[in-house]
Amino acid sequence: MVTLLRALSTRRLILLATAANVGIAAAVVGVSPQSFVPAFPTAAAAESAQRPVGFGDLVEKVKPAVISVRVKVDASHESSGLEGNLPFPPNSPMERFFRRFGMPDLNPGQQPNRRSVTGQGSGFFISADGYAVTNNHVVDKAKTVEVIMDDGKTLSAKVIGTDSRTDLALIKVEGRDFPYVKLSDKAPRIGDWVVAVGNPFGLGGTVTAGIISARGRDIGSGPYDDYIQIDAPINKGNSGGPTFDMDGNVIGVNTAIFSPSGGSVGIGFDIPAETVKSVVAQLKDKGTVNRGWIGTQIQPVTADIAESLGMKGSEGALVTEPQANGPAAKAGILSGDVITAVNGHAVKDARDLARQIGAMAPGTTAKLNVWRKGEEKTISLTLGELPKEREARAATPDSAPQGTDTPKLGLTIAPAAQVAGGGAEGVVVTSVDPNGPASEQGVKTGDVILDVGGKTVASPADVRNAIGEAQKNGKRTVLMRLKSNDTTKFVAIPLARA
Repeated sequence: MVTLLRALSTRRLILLATAANVGIAAAVVGVSPQSFVPAFPTAAAAESAQRPVGFGDLVEKVKPAVISVRVKVDASHESSGLEGNLPFPPNSPMERFFRRFGMPDLNPGQQPNRRSVTGQGSGFFISADGYAVTNNHVVDKAKTVEVIMDDGKTLSAKVIGTDSRTDLALIKVEGRDFPYVKLSDKAPRIGDWVVAVGNPFGLGGTVTAGIISARGRDIGSGPYDDYIQIDAPINKGNSGGPTFDMDGNVIGVNTAIFSPSGGSVGIGFDIPAETVKSVVAQLKDKGTVNRGWIGTQIQPVTADIAESLGMKGSEGALVTEPQANGPAAKAGILSGDVITAVNGHAVKDARDLARQIGAMAPGTTAKLNVWRKGEEKTISLTLGELPKEREARAATPDSAPQGTDTPKLGLTIAPAAQVAGGGAEGVVVTSVDPNGPASEQGVKTGDVILDVGGKTVASPADVRNAIGEAQKNGKRTVLMRLKSNDTTKFVAIPLARA
């Protein structure tokens, strides 16, 4: 506490000193304007004058357009539906993350056999005829939806459409001449001031302020993660509410917070306005969102993987497996290809590819730049429509033979055909040395190795030969394609020097 007080005292002294210097400069102006030299450069003085001394004018302008959203959900959805409306597996870190933020509360005084539960969130009007934006997890599976305006008026609303992949929803209130706000046309800058307005803990019309802390955050909610991080305090009930820039435009929709305690610790996440515009336009037009799809499993390109593939950089998205009869497979995309650009736009990583393809309409022709075996290729394909998510079913080996050791990888492996549930292709990992190189890269018992160094393997001898060839060619790592929990991925494993 002493240290804190000293820091505050020092800061106050610095501020007072600055004010004193300005006063002296003013005195000089009064005595001899011709000899006055500004204490600060003109540009810096202008910038300082533009900094807000308060947010009152801004809040008066935007606050009437912000609404509180109240929903009722059937009790039958309490255990399944309320979990199902989140884009995360039950009991995952992100599911618990969302349960602390914006999930429905039980009605006070209700008995355990209650027939419905009530939840609260936030939203905002985007047009004078009553269209409003909120979060999918606020209104999904809602029996009834009501909005409470800034003046206290309560109105019924209906859900026009929802999108679980971005956690956005569009609702509509009947009427006209509603106050509304606009979605920003420009990308926010890190360090810019922002103001959040919402309904935390049922306290409608609450205003908080902060800055943009970061952009492009991936919080593990899905392939379209591209969140804006802010430090304006937001809490449970702020879900679906807007965050404004200093021009009064919405730069993002409050969706989640990181909080070990359940309350705000200054780490909140917003869906960017650019994403909101695209999704809301489709929800308004047809009630759903259709996204382009190429039909591949992809993963990031790490430095080790890039070295194994002979790439100079580690950008792009690595294709682990094209889906049978999907657009990519039909166009000739192969496992091990790295997609580096779409229609001339560079692909930064796997998430970037998912966003670029997802933003395009099904039926669109896309031109992909592909790195394959040391050469750049161009492949054109027609995008399909992203299918609904399917449940992944994994086959776990019930038993396994002793297997053959591969000390250079720290694995014991056996032909897949000899392992119950192992399938007909590749070799199954029957044990992993916890201190070996494979373990460090996340390889685990039950994984099926499909190929090593670009060569299909069906026996331990195939694996040893592929490793020997990689070492002979001076490779520092060997690239393995393996299937783990019904997902195919590439892993680059360091090779021990002979």
